[in-house]
Amino acid sequence: MFGYVRPSDDRLTPADRETFRAAYCGLCHALGARYGLVGRMILNYDLTFLAMVLSDGAGEMCAKRCAVHPMRRRCCVAGDPALDAAADMSVILTYWQLRDGVADHGFWCGLKYRIASVLLRPAYRKARERRLQFDAGTKAHLSELAALERERCSSLDAPADAFAQLLALAAEEVNDPVRRRVTAQMLYHLGRWVYLVDAADDLKKDVKSGSYNPLVYRFHAEGGTLTADDKAALAATLDSSVRAMAAAFELADFGPWRAIIESVLYEGLYAVGAAVLNGTFRKGHKRKQRKAGA
Repeated sequence: MFGYVRPSDDRLTPADRETFRAAYCGLCHALGARYGLVGRMILNYDLTFLAMVLSDGAGEMCAKRCAVHPMRRRCCVAGDPALDAAADMSVILTYWQLRDGVADHGFWCGLKYRIASVLLRPAYRKARERRLQFDAGTKAHLSELAALERERCSSLDAPADAFAQLLALAAEEVNDPVRRRVTAQMLYHLGRWVYLVDAADDLKKDVKSGSYNPLVYRFHAEGGTLTADDKAALAATLDSSVRAMAAAFELADFGPWRAIIESVLYEGLYAVGAAVLNGTFRKGHKRKQRKAGA
């Protein structure tokens, strides 16, 4: 995934922040237990949010040490099947994202993606066996997306829908049928939002490299920049997906994760979207993400 989905720190109480860190650490431990060090390397905000959305609150709080925090035990969530599901799906999504990077670049530019995918391949094979349906659906929707990219599709909705359908597959892990429908709707619109935000974030880089980016064709942004009107139009479609997520969210009980998910949907996504569009998102991004997991 991409690292765009983050809670708004200002909206969270100290207890909420501790709960978020516990989920983050819990997913890290799940990735480590199932896939070793290579699994822990793919941990990010998006995957933690996925785990919380899938969770029914079955896990328990505990304290554990790890390589990052060897001297002091840190609070983390354990025993929640949603953490294992999110860990498996994280590996599958990351593997196919890396393979997409190999396909999109020449030999030398794609070498880093090739090496990373080789390192992740043993973990991917384990994850595939555990989540056969999710892996098959992921490959099918990514094939659809690749076809649209080859056509240089000028629509925003068509490629965004392919990625959105992919992420919505994760909702099949939810047992309750009502909660499953709510989760599918949330993840669908989250996938759409992530795809379009990533396109905006990568616009200049994609124009320089010649990689496909739907914003180039939709807004005639061959120079790698959007006009003020184009940014307003893109912001409107991004915000419509966030509102659809929020509307679905209000239909189900998310237990201990409610305040954190609220902070993502009602403030965090809007802030990230605005930062991407005005070009300030990457500043301090890696430092802040490390701090959240610290």
